Amino acid sequence: MLAEEELKSIIESGEGYNAEFKVRVPNKVKELTEEVCAFANAAGGVLVIGVDDANIIHGVNIDNSKRSAIQNSLNDINPHIYCPIYSLVIEDNEIWIIEVISGPQKPYTLSGAIYVRQGPNSQKITSVEQMRDFFQQTDRIYFDEGTCKEFDAEKDMDEANFDEFRIAAGLSRTVSREQIIRNLKLTLPDGTFKNGAVLFFGSSPENFFEKAVIRCVAFERTNKTQIVDDKVYGGPLMQQYHQAMQWLKGKLNVRYEIEGSGPRNEIWEIPETAFKETIINALSHRDYYDKGARITIELFSDRVEISNPGGLVSAISQKDFGTKSHSRNPLIFGLFERIDMVEQIGSGISRIRDEIEKSGLPLPEFKTEGMFTVSFKRPEKDFHKETREETREETREETREKIIRLIKENNKITTIELASEIGISEKGIEYHLKKLKSGNILKRIGSTKDGQWKIIE
Repeated sequence: MLAEEELKSIIESGEGYNAEFKVRVPNKVKELTEEVCAFANAAGGVLVIGVDDANIIHGVNIDNSKRSAIQNSLNDINPHIYCPIYSLVIEDNEIWIIEVISGPQKPYTLSGAIYVRQGPNSQKITSVEQMRDFFQQTDRIYFDEGTCKEFDAEKDMDEANFDEFRIAAGLSRTVSREQIIRNLKLTLPDGTFKNGAVLFFGSSPENFFEKAVIRCVAFERTNKTQIVDDKVYGGPLMQQYHQAMQWLKGKLNVRYEIEGSGPRNEIWEIPETAFKETIINALSHRDYYDKGARITIELFSDRVEISNPGGLVSAISQKDFGTKSHSRNPLIFGLFERIDMVEQIGSGISRIRDEIEKSGLPLPEFKTEGMFTVSFKRPEKDFHKETREETREETREETREKIIRLIKENNKITTIELASEIGISEKGIEYHLKKLKSGNILKRIGSTKDGQWKIIE
């Protein structure tokens, strides 16, 4: 039975892989039973009734007849699983809780269907292929739900990364680290950390899972004959993501656009969002059981290929590819979801295609057998030339903005003083002043020696 403070902490943390909120008992009580069945087939969880999706406590009254109806519905889960149902009073509101353990007799079914937890949602699987995949997963257990007995949180946890997660997930600093770990079901009852927790929060998860890294390789031409750069990035999964993105940014052509007085926008030769979606997908869905391969990012003169171990799971047919999702690592997927790194389930592939189509590039190629590979074509135009020219224009605009600012502060400032303040030659200042005057932005009143500058509004 949860303590009052534990329940408050769960509510504050919000819905996720191990928590589901209902503002009231639904008209069809079976909807609650479906959630319970999904929790039992995953890592367990807590179903809280009387709280809405925005974590606001409303309270709910469940009389004996409703409670009996809920219990009767839960009894329809096969095999039977015991789930305590009880109430707590929070802020003068009665809240009802159904606690669900990770069932020891998986799979659990309801009306002949298996329900599983995918990130913060429950999903019904009914097809033969989906069931076969579930049985395979149940037989060997989801990798991220397995335990890493060698992991010692005191010395192996990346504290800074954990705090960044806390902030990104909107978790209050008043909630202790231990409580967050319990809420997110990162450990077993004996305190042993799960593999997914080690991958997400460990300072060096590659010490426990050797191939849980990203290798970034740049080749000179269109084949693998000549390697010009080779980096391997380890650490917690979010760190791997950021390092891989930074590596790509340093290798690809990136230009900048300035809209009005706002910040400059980075324009990658291949849309940045497409890489974000692909790399997060690889980290979330790769087959960590495959100890012979790692995620790879390969950069060629004409394309970029991102691959991860494990093809399309059998629960997703080719027909459903890009519209449905089934994670090999639901705990990891749920953690990414909490920090808004993944959005609607099954929409990542569509967003990749949309971004590439908007950029005018050929649509990416997806290979789903064995290794899951996404291949992006690089643009054939002289992006280098365009990038250099736009970067130069950006620099010119910044210089002219500085000149205007200095003139606003002192309309009698001299060319020599402007050159000294900005750090360019007098000829350079004269060039920019000429452009500003010809653009009807600036004019000179009086003589060169005794006159002053006037900014034309």
